[in-house]
Amino acid sequence: MKLRSGALILAALLSLPLSLFLLGCNEPKADPKAEAPPPARVEPDLDANNFKVDHPEQFPLVTAVEYKAVPALNVTGTVQPDIARAVPVISLASGRVVEIKARLGDMVQKGQLLLRVQSNDVSGAYQTYRKSVNDERLARQQLEREQILFDKGAIAKSALEQAEDTAQDAKADLDAATEQLRLLGVDRDHPSGIVNIFAPVSGIITDQQVTNAAGVQGLGSPNPFTISDLSYVWIICDVYENDLDAVHVGEFADIRLNAYPDKVLKGRIDNILPILDPSIRTAKVRIEVPNPGLMRVGMFVTATFYGRQAETVASVPATAILHLHDREWVYTPIGAGHFKRLEVVTGNMLPDNMQEVVSGLKPGDRVVSNALVLQSTVEQ
Repeated sequence: MKLRSGALILAALLSLPLSLFLLGCNEPKADPKAEAPPPARVEPDLDANNFKVDHPEQFPLVTAVEYKAVPALNVTGTVQPDIARAVPVISLASGRVVEIKARLGDMVQKGQLLLRVQSNDVSGAYQTYRKSVNDERLARQQLEREQILFDKGAIAKSALEQAEDTAQDAKADLDAATEQLRLLGVDRDHPSGIVNIFAPVSGIITDQQVTNAAGVQGLGSPNPFTISDLSYVWIICDVYENDLDAVHVGEFADIRLNAYPDKVLKGRIDNILPILDPSIRTAKVRIEVPNPGLMRVGMFVTATFYGRQAETVASVPATAILHLHDREWVYTPIGAGHFKRLEVVTGNMLPDNMQEVVSGLKPGDRVVSNALVLQSTVEQ
């Protein structure tokens, strides 16, 4: 009876599918993805800058700390020569340019020959000089004769006085003619039709209005050259009407050249023009800056004006700032898994990778430490 029961049980087991016997050998392995927390899901609010996150703990928060900073105003400007240090080179004679010894951009020294002009004014001046020499000699001889006659009682004293007056007039005319030749640079003993024009000061030629064979006008415009002393230059900036309270004559500003961003120069505010541009509502501010040799006329610069008293602002890690659509934002929690995106205005970078926040955030406010991670989640 027992053998029959065992045979029936064995037959029942053999009739089961083979897959049931293999089930215990092929147990499924653990899936790491199944054990990870579910991805955060964002639900937009009615406000386009409000978002609800399923797992807000995935986005750590930081607290904005207090930072005392002197308010700064950044404006753009250009390098211009100091008008008081720009000297025009003029020609006293009209004529035609026959030779140019310098050109635009050259460094010249006082007394250096710049150009030569062939002028008919020289012949006229020399003719006047020769005539004055003859008139003075004749008047002097006449005075000597009148003196002899007066000493012998042959003429009246009035005749002698008239001869003295004529001699003095002739001497004055001769002196004027001699001075005219000297101003023209003409040697009275070896006259020439060429007038040499020399540099009146040392500096750099910042303007040139003549070429070879061109004509020039005596004491007329345009001037052949302009020489500028660029050891000091002007920075001319446009400051908006609303920002003029941050600019004061006599204070100093930081000057940064676009060509040399690592160089910081100091300049003194020399003048604030009293007239506003009616179209853009800006005033011209003039800054005088010693030129170390890097500044060239026409360069673009950034001028930074500083306030008189420090202001308290907030600072957060630079990663908490999101740069989006030419604006800057932070994410701040508003409770129950909701975050609000706030627009802020940032200032300078601070040590330890901190970012100054000028407006939109105050010390003590909490923000998401990495705004880019949350923004990436929002965009999914």
